[in-house]
Amino acid sequence: MDDFEHYTTIPQFNRMRLDILYGDVWQQPELTPRDRSLVTCAILGALGKNAELEAHMHKAIENGVTPDELRGLVVQLAVYAGWPVGVNSAKAGLDIFKAHPPAEGD
Repeated sequence: MDDFEHYTTIPQFNRMRLDILYGDVWQQPELTPRDRSLVTCAILGALGKNAELEAHMHKAIENGVTPDELRGLVVQLAVYAGWPVGVNSAKAGLDIFKAHPPAEGD
């Protein structure tokens, strides 16, 4: 099953995603796409929505969030939402973190 099959089999759901989520909510001027990505990753991480978190971490990189900022997000989640949430969030971003190692001494 491809990651978007649920959208193609339920056209109304896909329209909501495109028109409301990405066409309206993500276009609101109060937050930049970068900031919106950080907020979204924090919420998805706290809720334990790892598949969605992984996808949004990649989108966050596209929106200008750095891998180190995502590492900081994982630490913040571990402290405020619980250690297992931090562990799961770290796993969701593992391919990003492996591709972009932290600076020496971190």
